[in-house]
Amino acid sequence: MNDDNGRKRSPASYLRYGLLALSAFLVLSLGFALIPRESPAPPAPPFSEQARTAALAETLDLKTASQQLAEGSSGARRQLFSHTVTLLTTQARALLLPGGATAGSAAGTSSAAGAPGTAGPAATASSGTAQSGTATLPALVAALSKSGKARLVHAEKADGGMARLLAAVGTAQLLQATALAQAAGTPPPVLEAPVAARGNAATACSSAGSSIGPSAGSQDGAPSSNGSQSSQTEDSTDNATLAAALNRVVRTEVETVYGYQVALTRLDGSAADQAASLLATHESLIGQAEAYTRVHCVSVPPREPGYTLGTSFLQKPAAGLASLEAGTLPVYGDLVALSEGETRRWAVSSLVAAAQRTMRWGSDPGPVPGIVLDTALLPELPEQAAPSASPTDGGAAATPAAP
Repeated sequence: MNDDNGRKRSPASYLRYGLLALSAFLVLSLGFALIPRESPAPPAPPFSEQARTAALAETLDLKTASQQLAEGSSGARRQLFSHTVTLLTTQARALLLPGGATAGSAAGTSSAAGAPGTAGPAATASSGTAQSGTATLPALVAALSKSGKARLVHAEKADGGMARLLAAVGTAQLLQATALAQAAGTPPPVLEAPVAARGNAATACSSAGSSIGPSAGSQDGAPSSNGSQSSQTEDSTDNATLAAALNRVVRTEVETVYGYQVALTRLDGSAADQAASLLATHESLIGQAEAYTRVHCVSVPPREPGYTLGTSFLQKPAAGLASLEAGTLPVYGDLVALSEGETRRWAVSSLVAAAQRTMRWGSDPGPVPGIVLDTALLPELPEQAAPSASPTDGGAAATPAAP
């Protein structure tokens, strides 16, 4: 091959061109290799984890505010604030993963989850008590009430086990807010009544006996009190678990009604009036539980003709009723974990109402109503678990938005 001047090119010239091209390629490749790639944004954590970390951060903030009030109080008020600190400490330990997040990392995770454009709970830190170093009782009542309601809202969407924990934490925080409100002379938080079965809603169970398990999700419709009853499909393990939970609710409510009927013959005065009112409530709950049972194509368990009550119940019927009410808590807690959709909303609201009834008879539902908890197995809180902000001056740290 000739060049532009007509001279014939030697093979060495082609070799030089090749070496130059190879050198240029190597330089460019090395340059691109040295330029670091932009790391992709970490994926958003699941909703249940967002809700847990937000609940942990806010519970720790409430605990710090309660400690401030306890240190500045005396007598009965100091005891009340100390009980609040103990309750919130137990809840925070239950929300803390073993060997996992501290308060700071919990707040950071929930803040990241709440960034614009992301789905799930959003965390917002407020300035106030943590900066000023002061806390007030009315503000603590408002913050406890706000946090408790947020936990219940997130329990409706979270995964089963976490839903039960969030519902338990939210219930106890609302009850403690009510107790503190009575001490402060302020109105207690408004609690919604349990979701009732709507008689005009179509039943979700077909006449063919198709089963609807927990995977039904938001399609879980409101049950009809006169819906058709059919057998549960045996090849669905999830639905069988839900069926067992629904059956336990029905049986527990029937037994509770029997206990109230017996107690009414041994009570008088205001206790008898309260028992009569709550008896009517439980009779209504039986109908609702049976309706939700039918909507999942589960056979309603037959009612027993009677139950054996101990001597202590007959001698102290008020204490016996408190024990019966406390016994309904884990039953509704199980149903929260094993259901979804409107059935879970009914279970959550029923759990709150059951804890209220337990307190009306003078019993303490505990820091996590609906969960049988061994505190010795819970992880300890880190010593330096200092919250990012306190919610008791009008704001709320790590408050998730409604799902």
